[in-house]
Amino acid sequence: MKKEQIRKGFVFKTYEAPSQSLFEKLLDIFQELITHTSGDFDEAMDWLKQLDQEYKLTNDEYTLDDFVQELKDKGYIREEVRPDGTKGGAITEKTERAIRQRALDQIFGKLKKSAQGNHRSKMSGRGDEHTGDYRSYRFGDPLERISMTESLRNAQINNGVGDFSLRENDLVVEETHFKAQMSTVLMIDISHSMILYGEDRITPAKKVAMALAQLITTRYPKDTLDIIVFGNDAWPIKIKDLPYLQVGPYHTNTVAGLELAMDILRRKRNTNKQIFMITDGKPSCLRLKDGRYYKNPNGLDQHIVKKCYSMARQARKLHVPITTFMIASDSYLQQFVDAFTEANQGKAFYTGLKGLGEMIFQDYETNRKKRIK
Repeated sequence: MKKEQIRKGFVFKTYEAPSQSLFEKLLDIFQELITHTSGDFDEAMDWLKQLDQEYKLTNDEYTLDDFVQELKDKGYIREEVRPDGTKGGAITEKTERAIRQRALDQIFGKLKKSAQGNHRSKMSGRGDEHTGDYRSYRFGDPLERISMTESLRNAQINNGVGDFSLRENDLVVEETHFKAQMSTVLMIDISHSMILYGEDRITPAKKVAMALAQLITTRYPKDTLDIIVFGNDAWPIKIKDLPYLQVGPYHTNTVAGLELAMDILRRKRNTNKQIFMITDGKPSCLRLKDGRYYKNPNGLDQHIVKKCYSMARQARKLHVPITTFMIASDSYLQQFVDAFTEANQGKAFYTGLKGLGEMIFQDYETNRKKRIK
């Protein structure tokens, strides 16, 4: 009898979406809406009601009122008293964390958490990723890095099996990759142009910032991330403030943002430092020594531009590369960014809103593999 042949291959079937409860589906939509509304719960619920009327998201057994109650029960929202004395809903820290994780999943994919949270460089040193190379034990090497297999092998070769003894000169240590730590400052342009021309540019910028913050705090906890926003002036914000970030009636004071970023990085002890800048417009504002603002939104003002170049060169001297993510296609603005990048010897990406997060992630990962000297 001939043995039955077993055929191997691929089986194709219709895609089946992961099973989700109605609450989970609504929660996913709610988190997206709360990001677009800068944390305004009432506005997000108004949008959700309109979507429910149009697409029949709920049913008679589970209504939006049930959804809101479940949000309260599970700690996603809380009631608060507003300045006018009325009561309303507000999101909690649990929702803020969920929004950051959602942004990370959307932009960077589902990344596995690393136990050590460092990034490999091309240099050997203390780390946890083995290179496959060995060297003799030196005083001060951690005991856990000693390769017992190779050390016992050396002891047998050097002393023989009959009179076995393990001595210090038999010990060998397996080399590991040096894990560089990075201090990053993310600059976000919140000038009025970020919502002009019928395009919402601030929401994707917020999502990128939230995803980057979640990535660093979970996968690279030894790295540091500071976030600053810049309009007429520049100021730092906390990670928990990102969902509530809004554009203001500001011009673009790029110099103020760079000055603040450099001040922050000077206080960091890490060798590796960098600045990421997300902007869509030209520098159009400076703050003078007497406190007055010098503004010129028409074209590229050479006084402002030269100050930007000066800051780029200053960062270069301090070995701080600046990576600019330019959300604009104007040729004269690209020329400015080219000159700015050349002054700093950094990098520039000319991109639309789509793919912005992937670019920043790839650049962040690439820079982690370098050790800036």
